Amino acid sequence: MASRRLRALYKRVLLVHRLLPPELRALGDRYVREEFSRTREAGVQEVNSFMAEWEAYADLLQAQATQSVMYPTQNAHFGADLTANKLNNFSEEQIGQLYELMQEATKPNFQFSNQDDPHYKK
Repeated sequence: MASRRLRALYKRVLLVHRLLPPELRALGDRYVREEFSRTREAGVQEVNSFMAEWEAYADLLQAQATQSVMYPTQNAHFGADLTANKLNNFSEEQIGQLYELMQEATKPNFQFSNQDDPHYKK
């Protein structure tokens, strides 16, 4: 049951990513694929927490992407700031992953392309 819900959530996140600008979609899709593949080794409690966070992410991103489509003249803002409380609860591995993600997201020229990805589906 949990694996079915996990797959459905994975698909939902990828669908929401289709609403993003191409460079954000490429970065996000790669990150999502890596994160969801790590859940294979997680326990039930970790998976439940993981799913709650990703469901909240998908809800937020869908609302933001929908708003950017409805009001295209406004500068789109995607995501949310991390609170100090959430950041303090991250493991060292999560901090490292967050740092790597920040480095990729702030590169002057994105080096991601969905077309180069063998898992990419148009």
